[in-house]
Amino acid sequence: MLNKNVEKTAVQKLMNKKVILNKRPTGVPDADTWKLIESEVPAPSEDQILVEQYYISMDPAMRGWLNDVKSYLPPVQIGEVMRAGSVGKVIQSKNQKYQVGDYVYGTGGVQQYVVSKGRGWHKVDPAIVPLPVYTGTLGMPGLTAYFGMLDVGKIKAGDRVLISGAAGAVGSIAGQIAKIKGCEVVGIAGGQQKCNYLINELGFDSAIDYKNNNLRTALKEKCPKGIDVFFDNVGGEILNLALTKLRRNARVVICGAISQYNSSTTEGPSNYLSLLVNRARMEGFIILDYADRFTQGVAEMAQWMAQGQLKSKEHICKGIENFYDTFLRLFSGEKLGKLILQVGEEK
Repeated sequence: MLNKNVEKTAVQKLMNKKVILNKRPTGVPDADTWKLIESEVPAPSEDQILVEQYYISMDPAMRGWLNDVKSYLPPVQIGEVMRAGSVGKVIQSKNQKYQVGDYVYGTGGVQQYVVSKGRGWHKVDPAIVPLPVYTGTLGMPGLTAYFGMLDVGKIKAGDRVLISGAAGAVGSIAGQIAKIKGCEVVGIAGGQQKCNYLINELGFDSAIDYKNNNLRTALKEKCPKGIDVFFDNVGGEILNLALTKLRRNARVVICGAISQYNSSTTEGPSNYLSLLVNRARMEGFIILDYADRFTQGVAEMAQWMAQGQLKSKEHICKGIENFYDTFLRLFSGEKLGKLILQVGEEK
């Protein structure tokens, strides 16, 4: 007969902590918007894998997924696990495409374990870059910057490029890509520390601290000849002012509008006629439209990283219990680079 300790081990179940949507927020989500619950992890069935998750990608788009409106993805439903990109390790597999020990990136949500059929998951190699990098520079944010700059912005050597939210996960990569392609790059960020980071570490030509400077005056000083490409992550008044600096045939890339996400109403820019006068265009895009080219983007950016041309910075907060406080950092600016929530220990 097994002793009590062995018996306890034999019947012990794997438990999963997960963050589910509790209610739909109005404005800035409060702490009751989500609920942390715990449940038993089901065993994978035929063609399924069980992933132990280590890192959760924290992105401004999460706020939009909470709204019950038609968008490029359906809204997260009440009671569902909060949607998020994630990196983890396959610990059980009944799927021939995945082996136990494979590291993978996918949309696992804000939870410690996830059972999946493997669709939409991609194998990653921690020998190339640390696992957190696959949620940022070599993940969706990096790919967003890559295709947004190269395919939508169509940057070329000599272009003058302005980037809002430049110290964030997408903006910091977008600016570096523009520099790699021979552009002159100006970044807009909040605070002198972030502006120094853009110039001294990432190689931006100049930076504007929108929190402590008059933005209209600063744009005249930093972009005296106008801009060819504006890569916008912020929207609002920054977008409106940037439109006044467009050159002939300029391109405005609408990547995000974080200044608007917690607002119940949004307003378009009053300076939109600058698009007409300058024969410019403004175009939004969704990174999922480039899914068939993700491998291409990751491969080229990994090469730039290996050559020292592309730098990656991660801001990691620990503990699934700290999801809400970490989420708020997306909008308070209390981060530098890619914001990540660590929910497990790498093994």
